[in-house]
Amino acid sequence: MSLAGALIVYHSASRLSGESPMSIQSLCRVAATALAWAAAWCGSLAADEPATPRRPNVLFIVADDLNRMLGCYGDPLAKTPNLDRLAARGVRFERAYCTFPLCGPSRNSFLTGLHPNATGIFANTQIFRQSIPNQVSLPQAFRLAGYFAGRIGKLYHYNVPRSVGTDGHDDPASWELELNPAGCDRLVEEPEIFTLKKGRFGGTLSWYASPRGDAEHTDGMIARDAAWVLERCGRDRSRPFFLAVGFFRPHTPYVAPREPYFNWHPEESMPVVTGIAEDQADLPPAAIASRKREEEAMSDDLRRQARQAYAASISFMDAQVGHVLAALDRLGLADDTIVVFTSDHGYHMGEHGLWQKRSLFEESAGVPLLIAAPGIAKPGGVAPAPVSQIDLFPTLAELCGVDAPDNLQGQSLVPLLRDPTELGRNWAITQVDRGRRDGERVFGYSLSTPRWRYTEWDEGRAGRELYDHQTDPRELTNCAELPEHADTVARLSARLHEAVASTLPASGTPPELKPGGWEIILQD
Repeated sequence: MSLAGALIVYHSASRLSGESPMSIQSLCRVAATALAWAAAWCGSLAADEPATPRRPNVLFIVADDLNRMLGCYGDPLAKTPNLDRLAARGVRFERAYCTFPLCGPSRNSFLTGLHPNATGIFANTQIFRQSIPNQVSLPQAFRLAGYFAGRIGKLYHYNVPRSVGTDGHDDPASWELELNPAGCDRLVEEPEIFTLKKGRFGGTLSWYASPRGDAEHTDGMIARDAAWVLERCGRDRSRPFFLAVGFFRPHTPYVAPREPYFNWHPEESMPVVTGIAEDQADLPPAAIASRKREEEAMSDDLRRQARQAYAASISFMDAQVGHVLAALDRLGLADDTIVVFTSDHGYHMGEHGLWQKRSLFEESAGVPLLIAAPGIAKPGGVAPAPVSQIDLFPTLAELCGVDAPDNLQGQSLVPLLRDPTELGRNWAITQVDRGRRDGERVFGYSLSTPRWRYTEWDEGRAGRELYDHQTDPRELTNCAELPEHADTVARLSARLHEAVASTLPASGTPPELKPGGWEIILQD
């Protein structure tokens, strides 16, 4: 029995799947990539087989609600040694952005390589099969190319914490294997969790310093399961693998073992953001519409406790990433495996008076992105150009010689992996919704360039924002209405509208969620 067959039988995993026609990539580009990998590897080939280089594996790791509070991004309080080491092995993208700062739309976006305007997904609890049922997802493309594709934990949207331990809002066509562990944080400790709103955890600030160790928590189980799957991939190398590992931390509730993670981040050393009233004075109301009443009423002590718990959850998640990477090294798979690490979106810790997500400020729109591609990515490289998470699908497809849909909207980051000073598209766009006007959904769009962040709410009717990252990286001064920046606003507004147009499908309008069900097939 094959590796995939043994794993699926052992875990009774779902074999449901979906499909759309695939495009044929440029033979020259695939050949160039294959030659690069062949030069980097020393794989053995059977004498009677054609001299075809082995395709690289992919380890795709996604954290939940993680901002850039990591050591490798310069955070002075972070304790993230494993992610820092991963950054040293590959390229760190200094300014990577999500397409929509909310779990469901963002994950549907980077797992299809399409902007939310092209998936039609603008809310949680939805899946792109409801709007574009025949679109081939990133892991599905690897399946169709002969890869073993497995998922452990959260990749598509889950209701956290209630859906932990289930498939959540998953896509059966994407995987041959799905593992859904649930640990003490979901099954045992919920009555002990502090929350700002009684009985509310997933969308409400909540935290708990657990007396139980790593292995009893969901993310600890995910790391252990990932090592288990990697062991079997190491034993049977007849197929390359695409293994997606989705950790739940640091999503609320911020639950992590007290020892050592909370103790690494003493409450009294946690910073509290000040000057909120002055910061908000020049902001349009839509910019801070994601704030919640219970968060605005927090004392400084509660703010420090929340910051401590968030930092502890990051360190805990980092340790689990370390376990997975250690297994990759121990099994001799590291030299043959591309490792991607990112988060679904950024996250606020009090900046601009905001907590959590759903804003278009840097803290919410920006994400960490690390890519280690042996023989391709420059070790320790730092890419300063703005990039988007929709770039991940075309990048991995090119690196692995995998055929991809011809409607992908991202760019390949392979040139930036080879030379981090390359610019590529050199901008990224992020959107978020703000209710409805005349029955139509109202959006804010934000364009990130090397120097500027420019934002329009409802095409400027509900306000504009302009921040100069050269002089104001914390985005404290909105320059959009200053006369001396009128030309800059006009120029960036034109670029923003061009960028928004590029996020739409060929029809020019976002697809609607279709009523009823849809047929799930692997291929015609």
